[in-house]
Amino acid sequence: MIAIIDYDAGNLKSVQKALDALGQENVVTKNRDEILKSDKVILPGVGAFEDAMKHLGALKLDEVVKEVCAMNKPLLGICLGMQLLFESSEESPGVEGLGILKGKILRIPGGEGLKVPHMGWNSLRLKNNGRLFEGLSPESYVYFVHSYYLKAEDESIVTAETDYGVNIHASVESGNIFACQFHPEKSSSVGAKILRNFAGV
Repeated sequence: MIAIIDYDAGNLKSVQKALDALGQENVVTKNRDEILKSDKVILPGVGAFEDAMKHLGALKLDEVVKEVCAMNKPLLGICLGMQLLFESSEESPGVEGLGILKGKILRIPGGEGLKVPHMGWNSLRLKNNGRLFEGLSPESYVYFVHSYYLKAEDESIVTAETDYGVNIHASVESGNIFACQFHPEKSSSVGAKILRNFAGV
């Protein structure tokens, strides 16, 4: 069973639909016991960093995510869900993230011909033998929608990068914590393979 954490931050139905298509049993839930009982957990999310942290805190789901990590249960953060795993974001100065991983969430600088938010398909550069990317070609394309990006403190946890006016750490893995800035649930067959790989860890 894969628990999809519902903290009123959107993007739940598309993740659930993608898991349903793979035949993966799943539940969308705010319930602590249901989350902790599950085999794996997904923290999705779209929207603002500060709002998301407020919702997590109000529902005490920030504590639950930390419990999941302490149990070494596989956890996948997607898009905003990835950013929340880190310490802070330029989007919301003074607001603490979950602080489970170390790194900075920075605003995409943009530039000539580069619109922010970054919306669309970009190719990945795979590195450090990420388990999410087993069986995928080295320059697979995935779908992004974001205005902020990760610069991880420890580059050894970075499993995929992309470029959009700046080098973006697009995916990380640390123990049983997985995260990706892009949307696997919107990334066609490549995304389906990534979710299948997560279901199999």
